[in-house]
Amino acid sequence: MIKKRFSVHSVLFSILAAVLAFTISFSAKADETAAPQGKSADMSKPVQVYILMGQSNMLNFGKVKGGDGSLETAIKEKKLYTYLMDDDGNWIVRGDVRNVRVMGSGTGGMRQFNNEWMTISGNVGVEIGIGHAVGDATDAPVMILKSAIGNRALGWDLLPPGSEGFEFTDSKGKTWVHPGYKGSPERWEKGTEPKKIGWYAGMQYDGDVTRAKNVLSELDKYYPGASGYEVAGFFWWQGDRDSRSEALSSRYEKNLVHLIKQLRKEFDAPNAKFVCASLGQSEKGATDGGGKILDAVLAVDGASGKYPEFKGNVAGVYTHPLSKGSSSGSHYGGNAETYMNVGEAMGQAMAKLMKD
Repeated sequence: MIKKRFSVHSVLFSILAAVLAFTISFSAKADETAAPQGKSADMSKPVQVYILMGQSNMLNFGKVKGGDGSLETAIKEKKLYTYLMDDDGNWIVRGDVRNVRVMGSGTGGMRQFNNEWMTISGNVGVEIGIGHAVGDATDAPVMILKSAIGNRALGWDLLPPGSEGFEFTDSKGKTWVHPGYKGSPERWEKGTEPKKIGWYAGMQYDGDVTRAKNVLSELDKYYPGASGYEVAGFFWWQGDRDSRSEALSSRYEKNLVHLIKQLRKEFDAPNAKFVCASLGQSEKGATDGGGKILDAVLAVDGASGKYPEFKGNVAGVYTHPLSKGSSSGSHYGGNAETYMNVGEAMGQAMAKLMKD
């Protein structure tokens, strides 16, 4: 059995995830028989796969019912996101966009949460706004494939292969060693002997990638009638746990650059576009951990010019103006508008990269 130190945050997340799992699994089965509406995809073209990764930001915590902040209130009273519901109050079901979500801890087993045509079934995540935006941008069939779990750091659990270890001296003058890919434990004081634990740097990355590849290896099961696929893009919304560590937040830009390159290599998709987003509570100019995450997201954007190889194929989304309050650590208070706003912005950023 894998042993890992858990915080109060991770325990609360586990409880929320269990409730969420039941809700989504139940409603996904109920909606699977719904008839698709709107345009159909050109099935002579390969399925355009967009892989979503990250931590709890990427999960589905936007509430559908329950007054202000819910999706139903946003649509019926504020007249937002009206493309999600027909005139009779039924959720639209897209026949050209497939919504698939899987999850697992580390390199453990895979649990399926969604395998259906894009619609509202259970709580809302960014995949709804993303799916509609990229679906509208192409006549090819689209698959939104999410493989993610909460409470994971890019600098530790999600560290990509090839990442190197580093040393960091904290505010108290102690120097800590942080391992490279497959190293263990998470850190140790320089000069002491590291004691391995049942978890290694990149263990969640390995698991998330493997589960996404498992879905693609059974394409017919997840996209009926598909004859082939290509990985067209990646979406990344993450950073909460890294923001809580001075060492990991200071390393975030370097790790993010490597992640972009490694994911393209991993899925044999050198031309795949990449869209990442900042934490909603972080404003430009912030110097804390969240500010460092934001700076990294804006730095890798191809328009910044810092990484010429990312011009026209990587975009960063500044989410603070899109957030309706709360923070990433509190799942934005379950406000569906936050998840819809960020999803739409990320999807539109991808559509622009596709057009350009």
